[in-house]
Amino acid sequence: MRVAHVITRMIVGGAQENTLWNCRDLIDVFGDQVTLFTGPSLGPEGSLLPEVKRTGVPYEIIPAMRRSVHPFRDGISLYQLLQRLRKFQPDIIHTHSAKAGILGRWAASRLHIPCVHTVHGNPFFPGQGRAGDWCIAWAERWAARRCQKIICVADTMTDVLVSHHIAPREKCLTIYSGMDVEPFLHSATHRQAMRQELGYEDQHLVVGKIARLFHHKGHDDLISVAPNIIAAQPNVRFLLVGDGTLRAHLESRIRLAGLERYFQFVGLVEPQRIPAYLSAMDVLVHLSLREGLARTLPQALLSGKPVVSYDVDGAAEVVKPKTTGFLVPPHDLNKLELALMMTLRYEDLRNQLGQAGRVLCEPMFRHEEMTLQIREVYQSLLE
Repeated sequence: MRVAHVITRMIVGGAQENTLWNCRDLIDVFGDQVTLFTGPSLGPEGSLLPEVKRTGVPYEIIPAMRRSVHPFRDGISLYQLLQRLRKFQPDIIHTHSAKAGILGRWAASRLHIPCVHTVHGNPFFPGQGRAGDWCIAWAERWAARRCQKIICVADTMTDVLVSHHIAPREKCLTIYSGMDVEPFLHSATHRQAMRQELGYEDQHLVVGKIARLFHHKGHDDLISVAPNIIAAQPNVRFLLVGDGTLRAHLESRIRLAGLERYFQFVGLVEPQRIPAYLSAMDVLVHLSLREGLARTLPQALLSGKPVVSYDVDGAAEVVKPKTTGFLVPPHDLNKLELALMMTLRYEDLRNQLGQAGRVLCEPMFRHEEMTLQIREVYQSLLE
């Protein structure tokens, strides 16, 4: 079949990695004709387009497609997308992310082509305001009527869509975001070399965080609890993987608190190196306030690392309290501190949680299984 994937931008991120694996599998396993339509990969998050080129997935840039709302430019983007889709003549259109999700579903309805949309993250989050929630709900409700199926990367995302009256439950299904699990299952082979590269000694206990340095990612909360954790565990070190607009602010806070020797920023890293960085960690902390189901959670668990996470969106589907990690209410610094101290204090507990996480996540997050389920959705719509 001919499949058009439409996504706002191919930055380094979970939604983009999910989309790229889906494109690759459709081509390599099923022999489908696939084209990825995307806007420019602008911003400090890095770009996955070099990886798209390396893997040979055909793609086309829609120059006007950007993340921010801009009625004039969005109109041009829709026109450009319609032109490209008419030329490609897909059997199925599969959209991802907010802007491409709106424009792609609009284009699919105009062209009378079956359409699938994937919800990768929660569009509603604290601080957005009632007006913002209303506008997003209206737009998503309008777009949901213009596609035939909505794929959610976690059961929680379906609950969000239904509770906001965006789509009926029977229109949604959960397909977990697939990845290549093997590098994570074997990441332990990198541990000694990676810790040496980063300057850690055997006695150091490393708390890692993999996230863009943006608002709603929770880095400030981690810095707030760090002094008490350091007082209890002087050998603790904090490893921050990712970059973004808040880096100068976070570095300033760390410097003013006199914690420079305990924190290390490594900036953006290639997705292929994430298993190696996870191998250097002893526990992963995840403090984002809005996610679908952050890929870093199953990646850490596949690597045998326990997780301490805020209890938001789909986190509870892989972070099982006292089984694979600890869930903490957002911004509850006392419970966050307690969970991290508990995990750092007991090596046997860390090993037990990590192994249970590996057993849970290995069958759930293979990209081959994800693509197989997605293609079955395509076939059901075409039939």
